[in-house]
Amino acid sequence: MVLFSTQKPVESKNQISMKIKDYRTHFIQELSPIYDSAEAESFFYLILEEKHQLKRIDLALDPDLTFSMDEIQNWDSIVEQLKKEIPIQYLLGKTSFYGLDFEVNADVLIPRPETEELVEWIIGDCFVPMAIGTRNDKKLKILDIGTGSGCIAIALAKNISNAQVFAIDISEKALATAQKNAEINGVNVTFIQKNILEVVSLSAVEGLNHKFDIIVSNPPYVRELEKQEIKKNVLDNEPHLALFVEDSDALIFYRKIAQLAQKNLFQNGQLFFEINQYLGKETVDLLEKMNFKNIELRKDIYGNDRMMKAEGR
Repeated sequence: MVLFSTQKPVESKNQISMKIKDYRTHFIQELSPIYDSAEAESFFYLILEEKHQLKRIDLALDPDLTFSMDEIQNWDSIVEQLKKEIPIQYLLGKTSFYGLDFEVNADVLIPRPETEELVEWIIGDCFVPMAIGTRNDKKLKILDIGTGSGCIAIALAKNISNAQVFAIDISEKALATAQKNAEINGVNVTFIQKNILEVVSLSAVEGLNHKFDIIVSNPPYVRELEKQEIKKNVLDNEPHLALFVEDSDALIFYRKIAQLAQKNLFQNGQLFFEINQYLGKETVDLLEKMNFKNIELRKDIYGNDRMMKAEGR
């Protein structure tokens, strides 16, 4: 339902309307102490489209479109939440990742563009021409460890037609969100609740008693000492369980997942990680000591060490 009026503003004791273009100016001004004007304006149009099915072009074509007083009150409530630096994605309850729609909430991390680059790398590798009879010609078994919203697993399932995708997370609430996202995007992913640090062998986990062609993970990797670098909207709102590791053992998840991959990857199977930008060398060293081969470290769009690939033996 479209929640706006194309009628001329009506003013009475009970009803006052305001031109949307005028509220846009007010919206940006209210948020300017926290966000720059371009970001505030982008928020405005995201909300306008989600709440009123209106785009920038609609406002340009009809500058007399108005908000009712009830609508203004709803917008004012959103402004107050944005002032508290609650992420816009949580306020809208959704975001986009790799061209797909995902529901997000406080139980899951908001997917990042850098993670899209990791997904792109995996998909690209899966479509590299290979000799007949090699891995590309059979059903690929893919495991995503620490799936959160399900963004990696679902994007891979959506874009790799011969993939059978499994995903693990410690959080029951995160998995409920991930399952809903799989349904939204029309893919089949097997979700399993497990604390990966407690798993001795993937083969011992019900539903995972086989080897994998690809294991991928974007595990917690932000050290406590790096908290001061994290934006307030992330620190105050996104789940710390999915973000932080102890300074004393920052590679705990990478070591554990690599150990499991040693036993549960096919020969020449691939291990993909998103990593802490400050620990690229340390993560490479870890995999080298564990006898992985063809280790490749890549930078993200911002020039930071962010993802790596290694092959099992």
